[in-house]
Amino acid sequence: MLCNRKVHRSVAFERFVLVALLAVFGFERTFAALPPAAEWIPKNAVISLEVSNPKALLDMLTGKEATAAVTALPAYKSLMSSAQSQELLTMIGFIEGTLGTDWRTGLAKLTGGGITIAICPEEIFLLIIDAEDEVMLGSIHELFLNIARNDGRGEELASIEGVTAWTFNGKEAHTIIGKRFVLASSAEGLKKVLDLRDKGVGENLTSKASYQAARQAAGPDSAATAFADLSLLKYVPEFSALLEESGGNPLSALAFAGIVEALRESSWLGLGLDVEQSSLVLRASVDGKAGGSSSSAGFALPKKAGQGVLPNLSVPRRLAAISLHRDLHEFYAAKDDLFPERTSGLIFFENMMGIFFSGRDLTSEVLSQAKPEIRLVLAEQEYDAAIGTPQVKLPAFAIIFCLKDAEEFDIVAEEAWQKAVGLINFTRGQQAMPGLIIDRPTQGETRFTVAYFSAVDVEDKSKLEQRFNFRPSVAMPGDYLIFSSSDGLARDLVDALDREMKSSHEALAGTHSALEIDAEQVASILEANRMTLVRGNMVKKGRTQAESEAGIDLMITLIKLAKQLKLSAGTGKDLTQAKLELSLNF
Repeated sequence: MLCNRKVHRSVAFERFVLVALLAVFGFERTFAALPPAAEWIPKNAVISLEVSNPKALLDMLTGKEATAAVTALPAYKSLMSSAQSQELLTMIGFIEGTLGTDWRTGLAKLTGGGITIAICPEEIFLLIIDAEDEVMLGSIHELFLNIARNDGRGEELASIEGVTAWTFNGKEAHTIIGKRFVLASSAEGLKKVLDLRDKGVGENLTSKASYQAARQAAGPDSAATAFADLSLLKYVPEFSALLEESGGNPLSALAFAGIVEALRESSWLGLGLDVEQSSLVLRASVDGKAGGSSSSAGFALPKKAGQGVLPNLSVPRRLAAISLHRDLHEFYAAKDDLFPERTSGLIFFENMMGIFFSGRDLTSEVLSQAKPEIRLVLAEQEYDAAIGTPQVKLPAFAIIFCLKDAEEFDIVAEEAWQKAVGLINFTRGQQAMPGLIIDRPTQGETRFTVAYFSAVDVEDKSKLEQRFNFRPSVAMPGDYLIFSSSDGLARDLVDALDREMKSSHEALAGTHSALEIDAEQVASILEANRMTLVRGNMVKKGRTQAESEAGIDLMITLIKLAKQLKLSAGTGKDLTQAKLELSLNF
């Protein structure tokens, strides 16, 4: 009997130990930290977006400075007074009351662990949100599930991979595991995600070599990163057509050279978003590179170390500026390979250039004179009250070349420009329309040529015709050649180039394209043309004046929130890279 009791005690103790061990391991399995969300994304994902630091973005876009800047705008008060906005505010207030916190704090707690989005084959869309507050996540889920149930759409689904799942609309399927909310566009998609929980790392997105390379290029400290499998995207007809679109258009090929070709040669695209004070900085990298002796984009790439675009020029009222590294001689010499089909537009261009440049060979005698550094400037105009103001105020634009032999080519460019003005006058004369008058003013030490329309016979000078936006000019300070649509911009560029020639300036090494847009000045010219834009919106979209005014004002308001946008593209670290920087007004 004693022996039996010892046996029973031994068995009971073993059972207790077994139950305890199961409980411990079960507890660890249930409450152990979840792996990174990317490890729950299938390996065949085509696109993924990971916001690893949502708070940094929320602090910038919803912080005190941003809120003050937005609420101070006149359009904000008008927007908030609408019935739709009031309904939205009521809903937000209700959610705040349910969660017991304000919406900013609630949003931070619900997303603070990160947000991951992925698009996979078979039209599967995935969303994974890691919350900081598990109780709040459950509360907000119950709230929206009850709303969906009241509409007859929300319900609990059959268990998927041993996990309770729900749907808000009868199509998507989602679940909550600890602090993690997982949603898929279908129950099958959710099953694919849950299948990965027990599989090795070789089955998920993080094991993909292209994904790893894209993440490394994006940088480890980015607030958000994105990955695109270009080798798969190229099978999408729309994306493939986009890459080929610039092939038959000379201007597109010239502007986007080096970028499109690099995308064609790449297997992945990586993006990294950083928050730097009041700026958002987006860096893009692809593993393909344009270049080489057989490259169709070789004319766009710096050939030697240290070569690249020149800094963009700064002038008063500047809207935008572009600096390009493009060898026009090399580009046009390869035109038969780049554009095997000679379009009517290309033939017309060649014929006109032959007239303007007196039969000189466009490749060897004209374009060969231009250095690869090309700059363009767009600026809002300041009109002379003595001349008048056009009703529609168009921006002035100019292109600036740097010449190899200015002394030899200046007179050739001047003659070509005057022939172009003469052709315009001849054409307008045939139609009994006023022509352009040529003058030779001086700016600083540079004498330049301008052609203008006379407003002497115009009675109402407050609403001049659109043609008065144009005062085409040609100026040649130093080794530079300026073709401008207005003498005002030509003068400003002469001054800017004079300052540049007196100071030291270096090329942006490895960069072949650089764009700057001054948002505040863009908002200014839109405001100057507000009523013209409103009338155009009414005609094109059939809206009332009040609706059109509200839409245009909202667009201007949104633009005012930005200060400047900068975009550059080039090569480095055996990758093709681009950088976009958006500075905000708060």
